[in-house]
Amino acid sequence: MTRRPIFESLELGAVISLRRGHDLSESQRKPGSIPVVSSSGITGFHNEAICDGPGVVTGRCGTLGLAHYVNEPYWPLNTTLYVENFKGNDPRYVSYLLGTLNLAQYNGAGAVPGVNRNVLHRLSVLVPSYDVQVRIVANLSTYDHLIENNQRRIKLLEEAARRLYREWFVALRFPGHERVTVVDGVPQGWKRAALADVIEINPRTRTDDDLEHPFVPMQALSESSMVIADYEMRVPSGGAKFRNGDTLLARITPCLENGKTGFVQFLADGDMASGSTEFIVLRSGDTSPYWVYCLARDESFRDQVIRSMVGSDGRQRVNTRVFDQYLVLNPPQSMFEAFDRAAQPMFEQVEVLTRQFTALKQARDALLPRLMSGALAV
Repeated sequence: MTRRPIFESLELGAVISLRRGHDLSESQRKPGSIPVVSSSGITGFHNEAICDGPGVVTGRCGTLGLAHYVNEPYWPLNTTLYVENFKGNDPRYVSYLLGTLNLAQYNGAGAVPGVNRNVLHRLSVLVPSYDVQVRIVANLSTYDHLIENNQRRIKLLEEAARRLYREWFVALRFPGHERVTVVDGVPQGWKRAALADVIEINPRTRTDDDLEHPFVPMQALSESSMVIADYEMRVPSGGAKFRNGDTLLARITPCLENGKTGFVQFLADGDMASGSTEFIVLRSGDTSPYWVYCLARDESFRDQVIRSMVGSDGRQRVNTRVFDQYLVLNPPQSMFEAFDRAAQPMFEQVEVLTRQFTALKQARDALLPRLMSGALAV
């Protein structure tokens, strides 16, 4: 008969030691394979590590409450706290433990906004012996491996779609380009146009204000992916309104600079959703919804939008007049249709994998507190 494990009540500081991450600006990064970890996870790479793996990182400011496990040497950014000393505990178990503590609730508990490591070190936690930690990890990691595999496949699909966009619409190596004359950077049959003239910016979307619809908060947008995996149900009351095929772009600092952008494709046919007042909704109009999303991820577009931001420090927002000034190459409709045929299967497969990822995560998260509290024997 399996016996329920014994858990010991300890201060978190007796289990691990946390340390503040280290500055590394975009301009300081050099090409490499070392993960750069922010409060929301891996957001880039560098050629040098400052910490050995395995490691566990959580947010100090920015995205709070998440715990990120890294199995290799890495660089934790200044927006994070990372585990400097595991004190004999299993690193993967520690990542699960931190993920159950709702660390976001301790934002501002110290002298300044953000999560203070000294406050966290005083938290009371229940911890079992090392061998029980290993068994708990074995149960949970089965789900994590499947989730990570889905995330890798999503990343590859998105990279393929963005690469196709750059090939066709930036490098201008679109199908049949060999037979098309290019004058002053504009292929024959294409034209330069202001973005606001070819897509809809914050379009009106009809809503039934008496019914609940999905609501997407800012934290549901990824900094590196189209996926919108988390939402809640609300009766719409202000904020952005959108439907399938729309692209959501954060308009406030630092969310825009961090890359928060999403593609809406999780809704039922004919449904709509609402979201943060800090979203800009981009709708394809007569172009391609997949082209619009890839454009919104393009570095030159993002650079110009970021430069348009106005307002006081820390609360700067995009000046939407930038869309009247940003010029794009507008191809014939047949080119958008061809891009749709190529990109749509990639986007649809991302949504299938996202639904699988969500189901796996829900199953793991239902099991997690029972294992971590000792309510379920291992």
